Amino acid sequence: MDKLKEECGVFGVYDPKGNVANTVFHALVALQHRGQESCGIAVNRDKEVYCYKGMGLVTDVFNDKKILDNLSGTMAVGHVRYSSEGTSSPANAQPLVLHYVKGNLAIAHNGGLRNTAELKKEYERTGAIYQTTSDTEIVAYTIARERINSGSIQEAVSKSMDKLKGAYSLVIMSPQKLIAARDMWGFRPLCIGKKGDAYMFASESCALDGVGADFVREIEPGEIVVIENGKLTEMKKHVGKVPTSFCIFEHIYFARPDSVFDKRTVYESRKTAGVILAEDHPAAADVVIGVPDSGVPAAVGYGKKSGIEYADGFIKSRYIGRTFIQPDQTDREWAVRMKLNPLRSNVAGKRVVVVDDSLVRGTTFAYITKMLRDAGATEVHVRIASPPFLFPCYYGTDVTSGKQLVAHSRTLEEIRKLIDADSLGYLGLERLKDLVPAEAGGFCDACFTGNFPV
Repeated sequence: MDKLKEECGVFGVYDPKGNVANTVFHALVALQHRGQESCGIAVNRDKEVYCYKGMGLVTDVFNDKKILDNLSGTMAVGHVRYSSEGTSSPANAQPLVLHYVKGNLAIAHNGGLRNTAELKKEYERTGAIYQTTSDTEIVAYTIARERINSGSIQEAVSKSMDKLKGAYSLVIMSPQKLIAARDMWGFRPLCIGKKGDAYMFASESCALDGVGADFVREIEPGEIVVIENGKLTEMKKHVGKVPTSFCIFEHIYFARPDSVFDKRTVYESRKTAGVILAEDHPAAADVVIGVPDSGVPAAVGYGKKSGIEYADGFIKSRYIGRTFIQPDQTDREWAVRMKLNPLRSNVAGKRVVVVDDSLVRGTTFAYITKMLRDAGATEVHVRIASPPFLFPCYYGTDVTSGKQLVAHSRTLEEIRKLIDADSLGYLGLERLKDLVPAEAGGFCDACFTGNFPV
C-alpha cells in the first residue's frame, strides 16, 4: 500500500535456563510488521556465535524445528529487516556477526545513520573490507575498532556513540554480555522486559507480550544497558545531551497498536488522532470507515467524536504481506484489489468518511476511493490522521527524496482531485503534540516540517 516501509525490529534475550532461540523466534513473529524482507537469530553458546538467517518472513525462514533446536545457548539476538539503507539481499540480513581480535560480536540494528559515507571512507583508508551495503556494518566496525582501545565492550559502545550520527537502536552480543543501546536523540524505540531470571530487549513491548515477559521500562535516549551473568547495569553518560526526537511515525503507523510508549498504547494515540480530525475536519456523512489496519483506530475515534456510525468498510486479505505491492501501476491496482475488498452492504448508497493513517506517495489511494464508489458510495470524504508528508526521512525509512511524496509539490485541492475525494482533511501539524503524553519529551516531525534533528 501507499506507506512508508516499516523500519526494522530488534530483540535480545539472556536466559540462564537456555532455549533462547525459541524465545527470539516468537518475539520476531510479534515484530514482523517492522520488516518482512529478511530475518535472523544469532546465539551465544560457550562464547561462540551461531547464526541462522535468510530472506523472507520469520515463519518461512525458521520453517523447521531442527533449526531452532540447533541454536542452543543462554544469550541471543534477533532481527527482522526492511532495507531502508543497503540493498535487499542475503548479505544484508541481520544479525551481523563479526569475528575480531577481542572475540565475536553479533549486532542487530534499527535505524539509519547520517554519516555512513564519512565513516566508511575513514575505515577504508585503514584497510577495511566490507561484506554488505548496510550501515549496520559501519556501526559494528565502529564498535569493534573502539573495543581494541577500551576496557570493556560497553565502554567501546559508549565511545562509538560519539561518532555515530543518526538513528540507532542496537542489541549487541559479545562473548559474555548482552547490551542494548539507543541513540542520544531516541529516534527509534527500545525497551526492557523480564521473565523470571531472563532479561530481554525489544523494539516494542508487543514482543515482550508475545513471549510472556513483563514490561520493565523503556531505554532512555543515549542510555546503554548491560546484562552480564544475570545482572543489569546502566550507563547514562550520553543521556540528556540533546533534545529527545522520538519518531512521531511510530505512533502514527510503524508500531503495533498494542505496543506502549510512555505509558500510552499506540492504539490510544491513533484513536486520539481520529477525534482531532472529527473536531477540525467534520463531514456530513452516514458512515465512518478505516483503511485496515492502522487507519482503523483513527476511524473509531472519528466516529465516536462525530456521532457518525463507525462500520467495517473493507475486508482485508490476511495472506498478502505489506511488501506485496509491485512498482508497475497495473500490478499495483490489482494488488490493492487483492488486499482490500469493500464491504458493499456498509457503504452502498451512503456518504462515507474513510480514514487512513497517512498519505505518502499517493499511488494507491485513488484506487481505494474508486473501489468505494464502485461499491455504491455516493460521496467519499478522506481524512488523514497525520499532516502532509512533505520532506524525505533519513532516519531509517525508504523515502529519501521529496519527489516521491504526493504533497511535496501539490496543493490540498490538487491532491483531493488526484485521489478523487469529495473532500480531504489532514491532521494539523500543531495537533501532533496531542498524540503523545506530555511527559514524553520531544519528537521528530522532520517529514512534516523539514526540521531535521541531525
